[in-house]
Amino acid sequence: MSPAYGVISDDFTGGLLIASYFEEAGLECPVFFSPEAAAAAAPITAPIVVIASRTRLIPVEEARTELTRALDALDALSCGTIAYKACASFDSTEEGNIGLAADMLSDRYDQVPLLLSAGFPEFRCTVNQGHLFYQSVLVNESVKRFDPVTPMPDPNLVRFLSHQTRTPLGHVSHLDMFRGEDAAFAALAEQIGEGHRHVLLDCADDHDIEISTALARGSRAIVASDPLCISVGLDRAHARTGTAKPPRHAGGPSAVLIGSVGPVAEQQTALFEAQYPVHYIDLTADVSAEELIARATAWAADHIGLRPFAITTLAKEAGVKAAQAMLGQMGAARHAERLLSGIAARLRDLGVRRFIVSGGETSGAIVGALGIERVRPFARGPLGGGFCVAEGGDPVSFFLKSGKLGTPDVLLRALDEMTP
Repeated sequence: MSPAYGVISDDFTGGLLIASYFEEAGLECPVFFSPEAAAAAAPITAPIVVIASRTRLIPVEEARTELTRALDALDALSCGTIAYKACASFDSTEEGNIGLAADMLSDRYDQVPLLLSAGFPEFRCTVNQGHLFYQSVLVNESVKRFDPVTPMPDPNLVRFLSHQTRTPLGHVSHLDMFRGEDAAFAALAEQIGEGHRHVLLDCADDHDIEISTALARGSRAIVASDPLCISVGLDRAHARTGTAKPPRHAGGPSAVLIGSVGPVAEQQTALFEAQYPVHYIDLTADVSAEELIARATAWAADHIGLRPFAITTLAKEAGVKAAQAMLGQMGAARHAERLLSGIAARLRDLGVRRFIVSGGETSGAIVGALGIERVRPFARGPLGGGFCVAEGGDPVSFFLKSGKLGTPDVLLRALDEMTP
């Protein structure tokens, strides 16, 4: 039996997060880190499959190529419904790539209207009247404005995303959905009648998610953040809950790698540093990447097996601006990823088998550097999702988290969760 639902996530942490919800519901959901690995695993009997991509920030034409590869793989697996999963705050540059995904899915599957849904009310990220709110304030006034790569300067998602697509977005509002399913379907029909090929659905609360799931019931493809992506998956695969044995974490030393910046990452790192050693890497240092990796690895060697530790490229706002001035906005981010992924490879050679990683792009770089193509997620727990293990003869466990999410003590709690 083929998968009922195939998902392409725009980064690794997002893919693992939604997979943890499916695993919690008893639906086996392997996560693949390349389209080729997914296609090579055919036939797959799991009801849901996730391909974790890195399409959030890459250039548009590069994203088009990667999305085509991922869609080819999901089609080869005969997935019933396809979703492109974006993060809750619909992080993207002004050029893309959420609008690109909407255009591609609409064209490939003749899906009109193509429904889009942002937000994650569970984490106080909502969309009301087409405007994105983060932690209860407009996204451009929230801590998201400090994001060095995707600060989301325009909270009007209808306007912002319309710059990324061939056609302006339509919109079904919270008020339409508050009035019930019939009113929401009527509002959607009105948007279609006005010629809108893509329609954004508000996501202000759980009722909006419920109505949006009904609106998407006939769709072959959607573009959505976590809530609708999860709800549609549960709807499609509800008859195929399984009894797969839950995975177990690998044994061995632990390391924390932090590639995020901003107030959330600063708070989490500070609380971790109150108990365990932390090594900071200066992205503006006038030395080679190889030397920075060697220094961090030598420092870590004194702690491996004795105590947990962290290595980070975190910097205060002035440090971030200095790195971006020297390397460029994307250049600074990619430099940090290259350093931390290179360090991760060295740490594994030194015996580390449990990695806690903060940052979606950083997570993707590290998993890639370790040559891992498939993981089994753990069911959602007290810390949410993100726990997984690369099974086999030499297993490696991970906790991969978004840099914007988590309580201040999440790194410490993740250590406890991964320890038998």
